[in-house]
Amino acid sequence: MLAIDEVLPRFDAREVHTVQLELPPEQAIALALGTPVVSDPLVRVLFRIRGLRDRGTIGDAMTRLGFGELIRRDGQVVLGGSGTPWRPGVPIRPFAEAGPGSVQVVLDFRSDGHSLTTETRIAAIDAEARRRFLRYWRFVGPFSAVIRRRWLRRIAARAA
Repeated sequence: MLAIDEVLPRFDAREVHTVQLELPPEQAIALALGTPVVSDPLVRVLFRIRGLRDRGTIGDAMTRLGFGELIRRDGQVVLGGSGTPWRPGVPIRPFAEAGPGSVQVVLDFRSDGHSLTTETRIAAIDAEARRRFLRYWRFVGPFSAVIRRRWLRRIAARAA
């Protein structure tokens, strides 16, 4: 069973991206979390538009945003938080503290020794949060996907 399934088995939105990466799983996870969060100029622009710091590693950036490590085992790491991402400037809260009107967000990296996958899942706590989040995600989701794919490309390039 995937660790992400244990944390958030049901969700309202999801994106999954994979790159071929021939590395031992724990090494692949360490490389992923240790890769610079800004992999190229486009990612830098996307981070700045959202008002996010564009320095440090992917792991550092997730921690700065408020995501906590929920599970790490068997070549998998799951990070999570909760909040109202459609409201700029509102900080991410711990995953378990999701309240009415908010969503839970998880992001994982997982490796089987031949590929590295990142998956993002979002689940709304109630109907109002779902409505607001899905409206937001229609616009933001494609940019999130660009960032994830570029992260994976950069991770693979660093491994080569």
